[in-house]
Amino acid sequence: MPASPHDEPNGELDGELDGELLSLALEAARRAGELLRDGRPDDLAVAATKSSPIDVVTEMDIAAEKLITGFLADARPDDGFLGEEGASTAGTSGVRWIVDPLDGTVNYLYGLPTWAVSIAAERDGETVAGVVEVPMRGETYRAVRGGGAFCGDRPLRCRPAPPLDQALVSTGFNYVEQVRRHQAEVARLLIPRLRDIRRGGSAAVDLCDVAAGRLDGYYERGLHPWDLAAGDLIAREAGALTGSRPGEPPSRDLAVAASPGVFAPLQRLLDDLGAWHD
Repeated sequence: MPASPHDEPNGELDGELDGELLSLALEAARRAGELLRDGRPDDLAVAATKSSPIDVVTEMDIAAEKLITGFLADARPDDGFLGEEGASTAGTSGVRWIVDPLDGTVNYLYGLPTWAVSIAAERDGETVAGVVEVPMRGETYRAVRGGGAFCGDRPLRCRPAPPLDQALVSTGFNYVEQVRRHQAEVARLLIPRLRDIRRGGSAAVDLCDVAAGRLDGYYERGLHPWDLAAGDLIAREAGALTGSRPGEPPSRDLAVAASPGVFAPLQRLLDDLGAWHD
């Protein structure tokens, strides 16, 4: 007699659900990426601003979030949502989708290629699946908790750790003037102690670049859950370490991701330089 699904171990059922969530995230990200890549109007303009006049939203951010949330809600109507452009519902299933429909909006506005669609699924408060779609690179990053990280079908591993003074590290800057001033001072003090600093303009892409071995590390202050959720999982599943101040998980105060040998000295240095406060 065939076994009932209720006879299966909980771990197997959880794995099946996480795989289902990943598949949905992949399809939603693919559709949104195509919309953003192929539907970008030549006269694209700012639709709204957020924290400051240079922290912008375009009509395409809003359209992409509607596409993603509509697709996921049709497939799983009881799930919750947290989206950058306003999607916020509690849901009743224990699953919540964390959506950044367009990470790197300023790059997108200017026609620069470093932008992404980021979708993560939380189950009972823990991120279990994540997808970062980078259409202008033709790359799709994905991870399921405990299942490794991939770009397409290629497994990802972070770089072997160099000494900190040979590490290539990326960062980003807030859109609020007083925060930016302190971030610039931290970068000024940090850069002589590294190989170099990069500023890509998309937290999700930077985290995936750590996963893919294109960066030794990344840090930024002021990120939101939608900036972090998918990329943090992908980086960790590729062998990177992530955190905030020593002993704390990534947060809005500070997010740090790096290959294991770079992580601890970079984290300590950032803490000493006050990268976690304005």
